[in-house]
Amino acid sequence: MQEIRAQLSEDLTAATTDQDIEAVRVRYLGRKGAITLLRKNADFSAMSGAERKRFGQQFNELKRFAEQQIAAAQARQTSTALAPPSIDMTLPGLNNHLGHLHPISLVQMELEEIFQSLGFMILDGYHVETDFYNFESLNIPRDHPARDMQDTYWLKNGLLLRTHTSANQVRALEHYGAPVRAIFPGRCFRNEAIDPSHENTFYQLEGLMVDREISVANLIAVMRTVLAAIFHREVTVRLRPGYFPFVEPGFELDIQCLICAGEGCSTCKKSGWIELLPCGLVHPRVLEFGQVDPDRYSGFAFGLGLTRLAMMKYNIPDIRLLNSGDLRFCEQFPAAV
Repeated sequence: MQEIRAQLSEDLTAATTDQDIEAVRVRYLGRKGAITLLRKNADFSAMSGAERKRFGQQFNELKRFAEQQIAAAQARQTSTALAPPSIDMTLPGLNNHLGHLHPISLVQMELEEIFQSLGFMILDGYHVETDFYNFESLNIPRDHPARDMQDTYWLKNGLLLRTHTSANQVRALEHYGAPVRAIFPGRCFRNEAIDPSHENTFYQLEGLMVDREISVANLIAVMRTVLAAIFHREVTVRLRPGYFPFVEPGFELDIQCLICAGEGCSTCKKSGWIELLPCGLVHPRVLEFGQVDPDRYSGFAFGLGLTRLAMMKYNIPDIRLLNSGDLRFCEQFPAAV
């Protein structure tokens, strides 16, 4: 029995598969197994009563030992089969997929480089603004009809979601004084009806330049330089009078629709032109709110529509695609690095 016990342990150690363990079980506990035959071939007639009793006890212990060892081997084999394969976390992933930059991000990054080359700072602002910086300081008092031009999202605490990044003009003047050159890219919110060229959340890039003897000629020169750089070609523009309380005089700078080449489409509402850049000379009242002397300094401001600029640059026919969250849309543009 001691020899059978030792040999059983060796055989189970060598067994590496379910089939190997089953073969060991049959070899020892099957109908013709070593342990089964040990009992069948025993000559009980030649044993005394005490010897038969001792043989029965030792045989039962051997059989229990064999059953327990075989069951333990089967359990170990099952656990090994179910265990996940070991993974070396220092190895690179198999699917190293790069994300893609959003077209608005691409345009904003390119514009920031262009304006930095012209000496402009890049400043940030707040999505939630006060009435003062969004309206009052821009020469739009509470009873001014211009407030009706922008459908504002008002919050219960009296604050609002900024309707334009122009809200940063006076903040920049208060902090930096004059002269100053700065742009303020960011997200804006207006409660507008959504169509192929309008969204209730969009992106703007506000710009401000204040110095001595700034004129409309400076404004036009900077805008032409920027548009030629961003589109990598000359674009057809037109300048027409426009009303904005924070500039005087005010202009609308439009570009010929690059999607239809001025022929007329749903994006430009069949007009052939896209309103891209409201601009003008900074109103003296705005300079005063920013604690800058309007008798000594003048300047220009503009609000460049990043969302519409991206549509023109990448021939995107519907503004709703930009906020769709569709990965197939973003994958058409360069991958992030």
